[in-house]
Formats: sequence, C-alpha cells, structure tokens
Amino acid sequence: MQELIKNMEVQPQQPGGNPTSTLVGIIMGSDSDLPIMQAAADILKEFGIGYELTVVSAHRTPHRMVDYASTARERGLKVIIAGAGGAAHLPGMVASLTPLPVIGVPIKSSNSIDGWDSVLSILQMPNGIPVATVALNAAKNAGILAASMLGAFDKSIGDSVAAYKADLEAEVIKKVKKLKSAGQPNDFDH
Repeated sequence: MQELIKNMEVQPQQPGGNPTSTLVGIIMGSDSDLPIMQAAADILKEFGIGYELTVVSAHRTPHRMVDYASTARERGLKVIIAGAGGAAHLPGMVASLTPLPVIGVPIKSSNSIDGWDSVLSILQMPNGIPVATVALNAAKNAGILAASMLGAFDKSIGDSVAAYKADLEAEVIKKVKKLKSAGQPNDFDH
C-alpha cells in the first residue's frame, strides 16, 4: 500500500519512454480506495494514456474538490474517473462542476454492507448531471471506457482500444479450441 501511495500523482510514460500529456484525472475519496483505483491507472498506462491520480474527498476536502473539478478542463483533462464508497458523492459532485465526462467507480467500502449504497449513489444522478457508472470495484472498466471516449477522437488511442478488444476475442477463441480439443462437444464454430 505504501508503494502505491508513494507513486500517486506520477505521470506515466508511453511505451518507449516518451511522456504523454495528461488526459485523464483519476480521483478517489480516500487513499484506502487506491487498491481498487490502481486498476484504472494500470490500464491507462497500458494504452499509453497520460493520467494524474490523487485523493479528493467530497466531504473532507470540499474546496479541493471544487477547485479540482472546476479547473480540470483548462488543465487539459478530457475525462475524469472518480471512485467513491459509502455515500459516494464524489463522482456526482465533480460532474456538477465540470463539463467533462465523469466516470464513477462505486467502491465497496468498509462501512458498507454490500456496496449497493455506492452503486446507487453514483447511478441515480438527476437529469442534467450524468455520471457514467461502471460495476462495483470495476476501475479497470472505467479506464477502458475513458480510453474508448478518447479513442473516438484520437486514432492512435482508438487503435489501441481496438487491439485490446481483439486480444480479448483471441483469448476466448483459444479457450473454445482448448475445450474442443479436450473432447467437449461443440458444433458452433463461428
């Protein structure tokens, strides 16, 4: 955990060592959320997308949250990924303060019974303040969604996302062939 915290706010490098511009902000309500949110950083790094990662609490640092969200666009961010547990106000409050797309990651926190409080807090936003919401603890999906959004306007990123999805397909086809070679019946070869 200390290693993860020490690396917070470090700018990733593209393959080959060239720094990328910071396009995605990854924020979380507490550093205890970092083991979940690290998955978003890892997949963005895999795609070669620059990001920043920090703690912004809607309840404990409201002025920091307002400042972060209201300056994100002018600082060059294109998408914000916000992870929060419990009452999970961070993604919605950030979305209310920025014109950028916000992807919410509901996190099952230590004070939650099953995580539904976080899911519903992020999912049930009022009309006018949308937050894209991924599954509970699914920060990797948030990173992939951010990359897909960016890839709609950047061919290189779009190509990386397409290659990633092609690799997923190839893995499944490998598993299909493995089952078939092990003697499992399968007449569906599409």
